[in-house]
Amino acid sequence: MKTTRLRRHAGKLALIAAALLGTQAMAAEQGPTLLQNKCMGCHIPEGNDTYSRISHQRKTPEGWLMSIARMQIMHGLQISDDDRRTLVKYLADQQGLAPSETDGVRYAMERRLNTVEDFDPLIGETCARCHSGARVALQRRPAQEWEHLVNFHLSQWPSLEYQAQARDRDWLGIALKQVVPELAKRYPLESPAWAAWQKARPTADTLSGQWAFSGHMLAKGDVRGVMTVSPQQADTFKVEVKGEYADGTPFSGTGSAILYNGYEWRGNVKVGDTNLRQVFAALDGEMKGRMFEAEHDERGLDFTAVKAGKPRLLAVQPGYIKAGDESEISLVGSDLSGKPDLGAGVEVTQVLEQTATLVRVKARAAADAQTGQRDVAVGTLKGGSLAVYDKVEHVKVVPAFSIARVGENGASVPKVQGRFEAEAWGKDASGQPLRIGYLPATWKVEPFNERAVEDEDVKFAGQMQPDGVFVPGGAGPNPARKMMTNNAGNLKVIATLADGGQRGEGHMIVTVQRWNNPPLP
Repeated sequence: MKTTRLRRHAGKLALIAAALLGTQAMAAEQGPTLLQNKCMGCHIPEGNDTYSRISHQRKTPEGWLMSIARMQIMHGLQISDDDRRTLVKYLADQQGLAPSETDGVRYAMERRLNTVEDFDPLIGETCARCHSGARVALQRRPAQEWEHLVNFHLSQWPSLEYQAQARDRDWLGIALKQVVPELAKRYPLESPAWAAWQKARPTADTLSGQWAFSGHMLAKGDVRGVMTVSPQQADTFKVEVKGEYADGTPFSGTGSAILYNGYEWRGNVKVGDTNLRQVFAALDGEMKGRMFEAEHDERGLDFTAVKAGKPRLLAVQPGYIKAGDESEISLVGSDLSGKPDLGAGVEVTQVLEQTATLVRVKARAAADAQTGQRDVAVGTLKGGSLAVYDKVEHVKVVPAFSIARVGENGASVPKVQGRFEAEAWGKDASGQPLRIGYLPATWKVEPFNERAVEDEDVKFAGQMQPDGVFVPGGAGPNPARKMMTNNAGNLKVIATLADGGQRGEGHMIVTVQRWNNPPLP
C-alpha cells in the first residue's frame, strides 16, 4: 500500500531535508527546464511555464521539498539530489510566502516541537489531529486546490473518516463545505502581502558581512558571538561563527547557507563536533530563528542577530540582578560605543571588556533599588532590559508541557530528550508580575497521576540529569514492566530553585519513537 510505503520511507524523507542546505543555486535558469522535463508527465502545461496543480500553490522551502519527496515516494518520480535541490530553490523563490504570511507559525520550520498549537476547532479537528496546523498555515491555495487536497487525503488515508473526531460526524461533508471555503479565505493563493513582497524582495548580497548574535539554549544557557557571512555562488554563502556560551564553552565553527525567496535563510554549520542547522528569517538587517542539532532537533537554541552597520543593543545576559548583589553582565549588539547604563539603582562598577559587539561589566544593584525592569543603554543606543528583583514569588518550568521519546537500544531512531529550565517570577514596585529569568535549580521527576504511580513510570521512563536534561529509556518492549510494555511514562517535572527553594512543576509525556519525521511536522 502507498501509505505503508510512505511510512517506510519516512526516515529517508527526514534525511533529504539536508537538500535545502546545498550550494547549487542555478534555479532561475534551470527551474523551468526541470519543471518541463520532470513534472510535465503528470502535470498539464498551462502556458508561460505554468502547470496544473503546481502553479496554483505557494509554500515554504520545506513544503516544496515535501511535495517533491512525495512525488518520488508515491508516484515514482526519478530526480537527482542536485535537480531536486534546484527545483526546491526555484519553486520557493517563485511561489513562496511573504514574511508576514509566516508570522505565528514559524515554529514548525524551526522544529519547536513542544509548541502547543491554538487553532480553532474547525481546523484542529479536521487537519491538526494528524499533523500540525502550522503545516496547513504555511501554504497557499485557491479553493479548488484546497478541495483537491481534501480528496487526496481521503484517497490515500481512507480510514481517517473512522478515526476519533471524524467517525462521529460527516467528516467529508464538513471538510468540503466548511473547511475548504475557510481555508481559501484564510490562506488564498493571491494576497496583497505576496504581491508587495515580490516587488520589494531584497537581493542576497545585502546579507554579506558580520553579524553580532545572541541566543539561549534550554539547560545550557546564554550564547553570544559574531557570525561572518561571505557570498559564494548566487544566493549561497560561506558561514563562520565565533562565540561562546556564558559558562565559557566555545561556540565556533564553519558551514554554508542558502537564501530562499529573499529572506528564508537555511544553513548548516558544524560547531565543534556537532552539526547544527539554521532556520532564520533574514529581514531588514536582522536574522531571527533557531539553530538545532541535525540529529537531535530538541537540542537547539533561539538565535537573534543584527548586521554590522545597524546599531542595535541585542541582548542583556543575564537579564536580571538581585537587589543588593553584584553580578557580571554582558551587553550584546552591533556598533556598540559609549558608556553602559543599566538604569536607576544599578551601578556599573567596572567595564571588563568593550568592543563593537560586546560590553562586559561588573554591576551592583543597590540594596534599596526598586524592583522592576530597567531600560539598558550603551551611549545613546537603547535596547534590552534588566530585571531588578528582591525575591522570587513563584517558578515556572519551561516548557510547561514537553514530549520526550524513547529510542536507541538497537533501534535506528535516537532518543528525544526533554530539556527544561526554571523561570523565576517576582513582583515589580507596583505589585505587577515581573519576569526575572532562568535561575539555577535542582531537578527531579514524579508520577503525574495514579496510573503513573501504578505503572512505575518514574522507574522505567528515563532519568533526569542535574542540569535539567531528561534522558528517556531505551526503545522496545521491557520485560521488567507489566505486560512487557515499552518505557513510556506520564511525569511531572519538578524544579526547585537552588537559592530560596521555591518549586515549580511542568508536565512531560515520554512516548514512542517518532517514525514519521518530515521537515514540517
